[in-house]
Amino acid sequence: MTKHATSPAATSAAKTTRRGFLRNSSGALAAGSMAATLAGTLSVARHAHAAGADDTLKVGLIGCGGRGTGAAAQALQADPGSRLWALGDAFGDRLQSSLENLKKMPEVSSKIDVAEDRCFVGFNAFQQVIDSGVDVVVLATPPHFRPQHLAAAVAAGKHIFCEKPVAVDAPGVRSVLETSELAKQKGLSIVSGLCWRYDYGVRETVKRIQDGAIGDIVAIQENYLAGSLWMHPRQPSWSDMEWQLRNWLYFSWLSGDHNVEQHVHSLDKAMWLLGDVPPLKATGLGGRQVRTGPEYGHIFDHHAVVYEFPNDVKVFAYTRQMDGCASDVEDYVMGTKGRAEILRHVINGDERWRYRGAKNNMYQTEHDELFAAIRSGQPINNGQYMANSTLMAIMGRMATYTGKTITGDEALASSERLGPTTYEFGPLEVPPVAMPGRTAFA
Repeated sequence: MTKHATSPAATSAAKTTRRGFLRNSSGALAAGSMAATLAGTLSVARHAHAAGADDTLKVGLIGCGGRGTGAAAQALQADPGSRLWALGDAFGDRLQSSLENLKKMPEVSSKIDVAEDRCFVGFNAFQQVIDSGVDVVVLATPPHFRPQHLAAAVAAGKHIFCEKPVAVDAPGVRSVLETSELAKQKGLSIVSGLCWRYDYGVRETVKRIQDGAIGDIVAIQENYLAGSLWMHPRQPSWSDMEWQLRNWLYFSWLSGDHNVEQHVHSLDKAMWLLGDVPPLKATGLGGRQVRTGPEYGHIFDHHAVVYEFPNDVKVFAYTRQMDGCASDVEDYVMGTKGRAEILRHVINGDERWRYRGAKNNMYQTEHDELFAAIRSGQPINNGQYMANSTLMAIMGRMATYTGKTITGDEALASSERLGPTTYEFGPLEVPPVAMPGRTAFA
């Protein structure tokens, strides 16, 4: 099932260093064929969307699952002029469920203006939503589709809320870097669903650490040790494609595996703490010990990865999805002068400090800041760090699946493209479970 393809950007990535590429994604833009195709649209400037005779900001939801529905509700609460205008999903039942749930929410029901002819179903629904006259799109489909949807939205001049992760493979990451640079040039906002960067307590804790509260960081332990998630039993009427889409968590071409889909939150905080400098290499182990049935696709249920950063800093990243085990979701930061716990907002350095400031709903704050940026004409662009953190997670999967040490340059230049080249309901083979030492790096 795994496909291999080399994009124009892959050749460019191989000729430059990964660190330079990720720190200056304009190089990727210049190299990418997509950028050349879209270059003619750069004159379409996006200025402040000021209040006036019609201050409406029309919102389109692409991906009508639980997270997409929640994000749409937050977008409607973020701005007095926001209106839900169009919805798109691969499945009509998911779209209707989302719309019905939104209409039941008293805080947003009056802001829903979705005509029947602006409800789009199928693999091309994303483009139909984008073309329906919206100003802002919420991208919340399975992550495999994110690079394509993001590129289409930016090409059409839309502002974007983009759920995490933003890709499942290196070609997707390179595409997102190109698209994000293009969004900067067009004055468009891209806000990422890596929500902890929008939590007030986490922001202040990270700032204090970066200001030297525990000295120089020497190591970070990232734990995302949690239980299992939902699974929808296969129905007789479902094709292979429908079954995989409805259970997208369990197929690496759709989710990236859970260390990409879920653990990316933790890895993003590690990169943030370290100044968004990408890791040099990764070595890991993982496997499929508890969720072994075919209903769970082919992903692992545990991963452990050691990432090596400049200055001999190491990030020890552990994640599992197993019921009946000890749970712990926290970021432990060790420095030369103390230690900190990010989600508990505690620093033990020369002095003990705990955040006692204002608390916020980080999911709502993401949208509040996005819509404020649109109104002010001062764009937010989270594109580079959301791509870099996604690549860090993909790099970890590469290491656990192959059993090899993977360098940052190798990860970025990888030609491995996950998933089919065309999308249609019908037969779709499930890839074999990865076997470290046998599964090859591509």
